[in-house]
Amino acid sequence: MILNTFLFLEKISKRKEQTIWNQHIKDWSTFLNNKTIRGIAPKTKSYYDRQLKQAQQAIKEDNSSFFLNKLPLKETWRLYNYFKDQAGYLDIEINSSGKVILVGIHDGNNNTNFFIHGANLETSSLEKELQKYKLLITFNGAAFDLPKLKKQLHLNLTIPHIDLKPLCLKLNLNGGLKEIEHILNLKRPSHLYGNPVDLWKAFHASKDQEYLELLLDYNREDCENLQRIMDYCYTHLSSSLTKNLNMTPTP
Repeated sequence: MILNTFLFLEKISKRKEQTIWNQHIKDWSTFLNNKTIRGIAPKTKSYYDRQLKQAQQAIKEDNSSFFLNKLPLKETWRLYNYFKDQAGYLDIEINSSGKVILVGIHDGNNNTNFFIHGANLETSSLEKELQKYKLLITFNGAAFDLPKLKKQLHLNLTIPHIDLKPLCLKLNLNGGLKEIEHILNLKRPSHLYGNPVDLWKAFHASKDQEYLELLLDYNREDCENLQRIMDYCYTHLSSSLTKNLNMTPTP
C-alpha cells in the first residue's frame, strides 16, 4: 500500500489523501504524470513531485529509513507488505523493578535472537541486530518497549516502527497480547501462559537454566505471534483502504 500513500508528504492529511484518490490519482506515478491536481497549488505540486521522486528512489534502494518519522504511527502499517520479508518482531521482558532483562527479536522465519541481562544485553549488540531489518514490529512498543530500551540502553532506532496495539484497536481487537491471541485463535503451549517476572525471579535465585529456557520460550512465542497478528491486521486494513481506492492493492 505504500505506493498508494501520500500521507508522508507535508501537510497531506487522510482527508486530503482521499481527495487525491478521488481524482483517480491512485499512486505516485499517476501523481507525477499529472501536471495539475485540484486542490494543490503548482508550486506545492512541484515540491511534492520532488518528494515522491525521492520516495521512489528510496523504494528502489530498499531504504525504509526514508519513511522514518514521515508517516503517522497508525499508518506505518502501509509499509508492511513491501518490507515484510525484512521485518523484525520485537518483544521485551522486565523484572519486578521494571528493568529490561530480556529482548527477543524474531526474524519472520524460524529464528528468534535473544539478548539477556547479564549476558549479551548491550546497546551495540542490539543495534547491530536491528540493522538487519527494514521494519520493527511490536505490540504497544511505542508506549512500553521502545521507551524502556531508549531509557535503559539509549537505543537509537533508525528504521520505521509499526505498533500493533492501535491497529488492533482499530479492528476492534481489544485487550493485551494474550487476549488478542485468544480472539484470533493463536494457541500457545499451556506451560507458556505463566508470568515471565516469576520465571526470571526463579532463575535469578536458583541459577537453574530450566527457568531461563522457559522464559525464552515464552518470549519466543510472543515474538512469533506478533508476526501472525501483523499479517491479520495488514490483510484487514489494506482491504478496507482498497475500498477507498477502488482498486487491487499494490505493495
